[in-house]
Amino acid sequence: MADSWPASLGLTPKQHSSGGKDRLLGISKRGDAYLRTLMIHGARSALRTANSKDDRLSQWAVRLAERSHPNVAAIALANKTARMTWAMLRNGTDYQPDRAAA
Repeated sequence: MADSWPASLGLTPKQHSSGGKDRLLGISKRGDAYLRTLMIHGARSALRTANSKDDRLSQWAVRLAERSHPNVAAIALANKTARMTWAMLRNGTDYQPDRAAA
């Protein structure tokens, strides 16, 4: 597995930069399309039920969805989930909800 797992899944913005001017466009869509689709669908499902939950990750997702487009919020949550999954696999730890939304 790569060092930047969300990037290898295509869950990070594609960068088109030149002359010191950074331009971040849509997601890169590199890597496994099926796995990316599952991650995004899971994030959409989590966003639908996040209003009724009081954990830190759900509240972060609700605040993000209020100030951005629902698709942007879903991709951001999928990216965060992929980063948490990679960290748990790399460190051999279990999910720790208190550390989920930093």
